[in-house]
Amino acid sequence: MARLTHAQVLILLLSASMWTISMASRQYGFNKTDWSYKRRPCPQNSTATPNKIVVGGSQNWTFGINYADWALKNGPFYFNDTLVFKYDPPSDTNTHPHSVYLLPNLWSFLKCDLSRAKVVASETQGGGDGFEFVLKSWQPHYFACGGGAGFHCNNGTMKFFVMPMFRRRY
Repeated sequence: MARLTHAQVLILLLSASMWTISMASRQYGFNKTDWSYKRRPCPQNSTATPNKIVVGGSQNWTFGINYADWALKNGPFYFNDTLVFKYDPPSDTNTHPHSVYLLPNLWSFLKCDLSRAKVVASETQGGGDGFEFVLKSWQPHYFACGGGAGFHCNNGTMKFFVMPMFRRRY
């Protein structure tokens, strides 16, 4: 297994810092011109009660969608929000079914190492109303698809992470 070089670690830390700053800027209304606080409308997912969010929106949990991008565009996510994973179960026409894994850490997420991951939804649990995962703890949740013998995750699109936030009281 390859080890990260110091330069790769530095790039990863800088990227994470830039993402954190961009999320703070987006949430709290800072802009590029005067950096003053401006009250912005609440994000679509910012309500006083928990939300049910279908992963992938109308396209569901399927191959070919960049879910890291989807998560950035549909966040922030909050405690007790429910992520709904909908996908077709195995069939004659669906020879590469999906599943949902919860990876234990960032390293496993980056490498798509499913060996210590927990299967939270099997290939058959995404049918119908889908599989629901409630964000109950304040920690990063790293999700990936185990389909295609790991190919769905390894190609970089069928994985994403969320860090639930506390809801603001209005």
